Amino acid sequence: MIVNIITKEDLQEFKNELLKDIKNLFNIKTSEQKLWLRSSEVKELLNISSGTLQNLRNEGTITYTRIGGTLYYNYKDIEKMLRGNK
Repeated sequence: MIVNIITKEDLQEFKNELLKDIKNLFNIKTSEQKLWLRSSEVKELLNISSGTLQNLRNEGTITYTRIGGTLYYNYKDIEKMLRGNK
């Protein structure tokens, strides 16, 4: 029977590798941006109310697509709108 002894250094190395892997996972997820956003996501992104979002749609400031009863907004269009209003 083979017995492996784990030292404090082994555990520290394992911890460091695990933390590095977890950080890499979060970096991958946060760097990906959805192409289409729902109204609630746009309101959170821009920190605006439902009424303000409705006004932006009515004025044609923000473009959207309706599929069924759900409104979708293109993330790249929102970026363009924000850059244009600098």
